[in-house]
Amino acid sequence: MAAVAAQLVVFGFDSPDQARRAWSLGRRLRRRKRLDLADGALVGRDHDGRVTVRHLASPGCTAALGGAVCGGVAGAVFLAPILGLGLGAGAGALAGRLRRSGIDEAMVRRIAGHLRPGRAAVIVLVRGSVDDVTAALRPHQPVVLMTTLPAERERRLARLLSQRPAPA
Repeated sequence: MAAVAAQLVVFGFDSPDQARRAWSLGRRLRRRKRLDLADGALVGRDHDGRVTVRHLASPGCTAALGGAVCGGVAGAVFLAPILGLGLGAGAGALAGRLRRSGIDEAMVRRIAGHLRPGRAAVIVLVRGSVDDVTAALRPHQPVVLMTTLPAERERRLARLLSQRPAPA
């Protein structure tokens, strides 16, 4: 089966609170396997102009933790679990930094630089389709700021997000 290329999607929000709620929704959908995220970042600019960035996961920390576990197990076999733990954590952290293939940090900073005070953005690198989660995102009132999707799919996504639910 061929690997699906990840697509970058940047959603803009009128408030950091809306963005945080959408961010939480994305994390829940990811845990439930309804959304396949390769990477993500929550970027906000407060009213004083200070920028905050929160990443989906720190690959260096995740790899360090995995390396520490593997190193601890290998160290226990050779009767040096503490040494194995330390070496494994270091090797894992290095491997995590070297294979970082998510959202470019310079791009995150550029997007943050364009945010007006009091606004926020959610930047996601999505594998597969986002069509099935647009209805869940709609109440958070995101605006599609930019994508790497083909033009027709980008227009369709923007249209789906701007639709109002039918009255009950």
